[in-house]
Amino acid sequence: MTRLVAPDLDRLDGYVTALQAGWSPNTTRDVTGEELAALRDDAAGHLRVLRGEAPGMIHLPDGREVARLPGLVRWIWDDAFCGAINLRHQPGTEELPAHVSGHVGYSVVPWKQRQGHATRALALLLPIARALGLPRLLITCDEDNRASCRVIEANGGILDDAEPHADRPGIRKLRFWVGTG
Repeated sequence: MTRLVAPDLDRLDGYVTALQAGWSPNTTRDVTGEELAALRDDAAGHLRVLRGEAPGMIHLPDGREVARLPGLVRWIWDDAFCGAINLRHQPGTEELPAHVSGHVGYSVVPWKQRQGHATRALALLLPIARALGLPRLLITCDEDNRASCRVIEANGGILDDAEPHADRPGIRKLRFWVGTG
């Protein structure tokens, strides 16, 4: 049964194994090296950042480093590590800074894909977002990522807009809104 768990030292081996196998929790760029280095430097501290308990910085594709938005990462888990889903927001508003493509990001390890983990993880994240005061979430995906479109649509996502993809000419970035209640 798929569930969300807060990143912790007891389950860290599953996360590290996935990173070492080349999986990245970030779907826009490979952050495996950064994650592994942060865990080597201070595993407990990095897990606090992932859980949303400590401030952290993120590296943007253009090289800038900015403060991480409030939010959290939850690991997707069944009998083992399946992937990660994150929620980011600005308190008191559904607006996001320009460098943030949406409220939610998720990635499932290749050996656990096509088993419904992402769909279930998003469903489990919605009440958490509602408890944080977010009535709806913006979730984006590339138009050719049909699996992600199905995950969003299965959770009530309604297509709002499409815009040219900044990094992939000829591909559009789809913008969906998903209600949390």
